Amino acid sequence: MTATMGARANEPPAVRTAGAATVDATITFDDFYHAHFGSVTAQLCAYTGDLGQAQDLAQEAFYRALARWDRLVRYDDPVAWVRRVAWNLARSRWRRVRTARNHLLRQRATEAEVAGPNPDRVAIDVALAQLPANHRRAVILHYLADLSVSQIAAQEGVAEGTVKSWLHRGRTALAGLLDENTEGVRDV
Repeated sequence: MTATMGARANEPPAVRTAGAATVDATITFDDFYHAHFGSVTAQLCAYTGDLGQAQDLAQEAFYRALARWDRLVRYDDPVAWVRRVAWNLARSRWRRVRTARNHLLRQRATEAEVAGPNPDRVAIDVALAQLPANHRRAVILHYLADLSVSQIAAQEGVAEGTVKSWLHRGRTALAGLLDENTEGVRDV
């Protein structure tokens, strides 16, 4: 695969051989692509076991060859270069897939260890969902996001007294809703 090796003495200057491949130095990339895409794809298909993936890999290898066609056409065997690039791409893709699969397996193992929400959390979520929207926002912003009454008032665009009213009404409603939910649990 060197560009410095010259033509053989018994061949015309425009034609060189390397093993079984014969490459015309004046060949266009389109002709080169059409002549060799099928064989490169077949080799990759045998390696990967997936025709679609083999076609994608071959296409990428030929795309990279097109970017350096002016140098590549002078190689003794440009097909060998394309084939090497395609095989390297296949190995790289396989490594990425393996890494992603291992990551997913680790994530699933971690997720399996995480317990679901406890009954108290479920009861609070159900009770919060039953509050009017402005009361629910005030309670969440104050108790979960740790915002002060003045910060909530500024964010909601209302007076501080309104926020205090929402908080009072929200807490009162939550207390009643949570008592109802816990009584049902106690009876069971």
